[in-house]
Amino acid sequence: MPGETEVPPWTEEYIPSDEPPPYLYEDYAAEWQPDSVPETRETPVSKLDWEALRERVRTCRLCGLREGCTQTVFGVGNTAADLLIIGEAPGADEDRQGEPFVGRAGQLLNAMLLAIGFKREQVFIANILKCRPPNNRDPRPEEALKCEPFLLRQIELIQPRVILSVGRISAQNLLKTDIPVGKLRGRVHRFGERQLPLVVTYHPAYLLRSPEQKGKAWDDLQLVLSILRTVPV
Repeated sequence: MPGETEVPPWTEEYIPSDEPPPYLYEDYAAEWQPDSVPETRETPVSKLDWEALRERVRTCRLCGLREGCTQTVFGVGNTAADLLIIGEAPGADEDRQGEPFVGRAGQLLNAMLLAIGFKREQVFIANILKCRPPNNRDPRPEEALKCEPFLLRQIELIQPRVILSVGRISAQNLLKTDIPVGKLRGRVHRFGERQLPLVVTYHPAYLLRSPEQKGKAWDDLQLVLSILRTVPV
């Protein structure tokens, strides 16, 4: 009508909204998006396969230990092993070679395994920590906690029939206790949601210093064997 402002037809279909018109998503999404860094989410450690887990460990910087060591010590052995050995932390030899339990302590562990019918490559060997603490000091609780998801994922992937916990640091971290090894060994503990049998024994390095304790370690190995004979495959 004369004197009235003509309303453009497109305004009748326009409904104000906090959301951009659909065409913006397709044609002008980059212009509409705010200037912010896109969110990136890493796959949880609990979902990683072996290759991805190894790489996550290699690049881990969750604690300060990686800066002071030569390399990470992921673990070695049969990834479908019935027997999982868990030690404490890499030492100087392990840090150089990137493999747990080498040197004299590793040689004694190999002999202990052979005595119950296992070659080293038939079991899987890991540690509470993947990086060497400076001067071979004991791992700190917060360091063990940062590394724990990696070890738990290894356990889940391996699904061992029994765990042999070697040494004080290993046993106390796995069982969340401060009880000495001498009082933890000689019986079967249960670990995790699957209630895996876990046996505690002395660390080979301790046995080298205290050979009179080897008889007790042998009893612990016999206990491991008895579990393997009774736990279904």
